[in-house]
Amino acid sequence: MQLSAILKDSDYKIDLFANYIEQLEQTIIEKETKNGINYYVSCLVRKKEIKLTPEEIVRQLYIYKLRDEYGYATTRMHVEYPVHFGREVKRADIVIMDKIQPTVPYIIIEVKKPKLKDGKEQLKSYCNATGATIAIWSNGLEIAYYHRKDPNYFEPITDIPQSHQGLKDILQEEFTIEDLIKKDILKTQRRSLKSIVLDMEDEVLANAGVDVFEEVFKLIFIKLFDELQNTRKLTKNLEFRNYGESDGELKEKIEGIFSKAKEEWGGVFNEDEKLRLTPSHLSVCVSSLQDVKLFNSNLDVIDDAFEYLVNKTAKGEKGQYFTPRYVIDMAVQMLNPTESETMIDTASGSCGFPIHTVFAVWKKIYADMGIEASHLFTAERKTDRALEYVKNKVFGIDFDEKSVRVSRMLNIIAGDGHTNVLNLNSLDYDRWDETTKDEDWQNSYFEGWRRLKKLRTNKDSNKEYEFDLLLANPPFAGDIKESRILAKYELGKNAAGKWQTKVGRDILFIERNLDMLKSGGRMAVVLPQGRFNNSSDKNIRDFIAEKCRILAVVGIHGNVFKPHTGTKTSVLFVQKWDKELCPKREDYPIFFATMREPSKDNSGEKIYVKNEDGTLRLDAHDHLIVKHDLFNHDGLTQDGIAEAFAEFAKKEGLSFYPKP
Repeated sequence: MQLSAILKDSDYKIDLFANYIEQLEQTIIEKETKNGINYYVSCLVRKKEIKLTPEEIVRQLYIYKLRDEYGYATTRMHVEYPVHFGREVKRADIVIMDKIQPTVPYIIIEVKKPKLKDGKEQLKSYCNATGATIAIWSNGLEIAYYHRKDPNYFEPITDIPQSHQGLKDILQEEFTIEDLIKKDILKTQRRSLKSIVLDMEDEVLANAGVDVFEEVFKLIFIKLFDELQNTRKLTKNLEFRNYGESDGELKEKIEGIFSKAKEEWGGVFNEDEKLRLTPSHLSVCVSSLQDVKLFNSNLDVIDDAFEYLVNKTAKGEKGQYFTPRYVIDMAVQMLNPTESETMIDTASGSCGFPIHTVFAVWKKIYADMGIEASHLFTAERKTDRALEYVKNKVFGIDFDEKSVRVSRMLNIIAGDGHTNVLNLNSLDYDRWDETTKDEDWQNSYFEGWRRLKKLRTNKDSNKEYEFDLLLANPPFAGDIKESRILAKYELGKNAAGKWQTKVGRDILFIERNLDMLKSGGRMAVVLPQGRFNNSSDKNIRDFIAEKCRILAVVGIHGNVFKPHTGTKTSVLFVQKWDKELCPKREDYPIFFATMREPSKDNSGEKIYVKNEDGTLRLDAHDHLIVKHDLFNHDGLTQDGIAEAFAEFAKKEGLSFYPKP
């Protein structure tokens, strides 16, 4: 009998126990009862036959893990250990007793609750009632370890001690980026940064009296700086780490790293900005984040966390949502950017389109130079050629100040200190000159603004630019009602040619984006599905067709932007007419495709690619692979829409693809 059959349709998984699955399956006993066939195993702790349920499977596999990996004798273990709460008695799943005081609980393991938040609450109550100092939660897919520092604070730890060790042995004194690569809990515990931020929020941030976004943003900023310094061998050990210091000493150390990071990566935080968490709250947060490796091949680890944080602060009310990285990568692949081309995103959010355009071009540069990109690609020093590209060719604009700060941080890191991300209202370009004269604004954005101005078609106007590429997901929600702004746009008129009192924000972005492109320039833009088929929007489609060749329309699954919105969207790909690059034609083929794999479930949680044995597949960088059909992920999945478009583009002789 296979365990996967018993687990079917349950909330429990066994990915963490691959070494023990076959071992447990070989001990399964089949029994026929009046209710049908049931399956049992002999419990190593209770020394009797126990019926296998999904929860019991995870518990039995965990007993194997504790015995074989950590060396804990089953005689030190108790299963269904009674924990007294006054007259009420609850039962802890697995308890390991203290080596010196065998009647005192030392480690408590919770596998009944398949969700971390529920399991952690249960563990807190058990530990506080028994005095146990270490707690573990697992559902067989994810795992989390905690040190009960005091009744109010449970600090995450990387692992539990071996049977011959104590807690102090795992809080080692030296820890480098190489150690972090091995320990990275995103890999070893199958956690996401978003789940860790939620855990921190639940543990301390919600009651800390601080702006959660600001404090988490600072911590990620500091940790990224620390990882980069150690990757480049500028520090001996990682410093964003609790090595057993007092809470006060730890805060002083982290503040010191923050000061260095602000100095080297200017324009993200004010010079006088401080950490506002108390020393004890900061200690818990550092312990939560210290074993997460943020730097990797493409910075996507950070994305889920910031998507949650920025949307939490009401960004979604403006109808702008973070575009999933796999949609971004599809669009970038289809437009096939090159090192000589300029690129902009006029609604850049967390800068996914610009950063992934940079990564795509960098890969081409490195391939041309014969350099292999490693899994720490984003943290390693870039070549002068790569830096020259990001410094002068890639730009982002967004009106949301928090998003701009996130994207500036990511761009500064990716660009080794260079960023062209500007806090401006793309649609209200007439007011740009007022904004750019502000001294505070100039302190943050002057260099990027100076570079952007060089790309204006007319040096005295902010209306038209000469960009080769534009990729954007403009905000959908809300109408523009200011007649002053509407008067600047042809699409401010209705089909009869009369000025309207309000126009959808995304409609004006279509025209604004086309104004940013040079003749022959190309664009990928995410739009509501209705713009492609509503009869009332025919004038918009006619406007686009008059100015551009419509290259492709890719329908995006309705779950992709969940949980923030269920709006059905498509990505429109166009190229502006040009005598040489894209000669005007009346009739031509258009590439149409529809995404069939949802990539997320109905609640907005990502669906991941699995191996044949049901475990989650990891790519070469130990990242989970989202299950979609937009493109082939590093040769590990099937070719998708992007590859099919490349064949279409070559056959059609499109200017930005080499002829077959």
